[in-house]
Amino acid sequence: MIEIVALQGNREVARFALAHGADPETELATLGWSGRPMSATRGTSENLTITYAVDTCVLTPGGVDAAVAHDDGLTESDVANAVPYQRIAAYAVVRSSRGVLMTELSARTNAAGLWNLPGGGLDPGEGPTDAVVREVHEETGQHVVDVALLTVMTRHWVGRAPSGRVEDFQAVRLFHTAHCPEPADPVVLDVGGSTSAARWMPETELTSLPLASSVPEALAAAGVST
Repeated sequence: MIEIVALQGNREVARFALAHGADPETELATLGWSGRPMSATRGTSENLTITYAVDTCVLTPGGVDAAVAHDDGLTESDVANAVPYQRIAAYAVVRSSRGVLMTELSARTNAAGLWNLPGGGLDPGEGPTDAVVREVHEETGQHVVDVALLTVMTRHWVGRAPSGRVEDFQAVRLFHTAHCPEPADPVVLDVGGSTSAARWMPETELTSLPLASSVPEALAAAGVST
């Protein structure tokens, strides 16, 4: 379960479980709050708590289109019987004297050849910060410090997993910033996984890469121009 906690100053103004497929910032807006994520922590259970610093916002009439996208080739029966599945993953905009750390998605993914930020799914009981440190090392061989939550993005669709199972899939992506004090030539240590290559890229050259869909928004949030 993902729990959203909203703080205005030191006062808790909202607390709720994030429904499957829901976006936390959209849910906060319906309650009259807007803000930014401050932290994401995991307790003794598998529950994740994302804390937002919020202020009041002006509610606008109308709502968000609730239609859920789905992959081509699925039948009505496939969609109706899709298995709900939620994946929480942590990524990082890693900077060093050599630029921004980028990873190429492998043929094991549905976006092979696109370039992503290093990161991946949380292991059972693992906190987001620890996941960033582990994933960056596994995918690039680099060691990072000063990991801080930057932004939270969600995506919801119905599609067929590599196993063949049709899933009502929600991706919850926790993007962080991090620093690599001793950058080296990147090496993919997790061979055969979702990463086929890694490299440091000067910020001015990031536009030369075909980027995964969520990367430009994450880079912009970190103050990197693309």
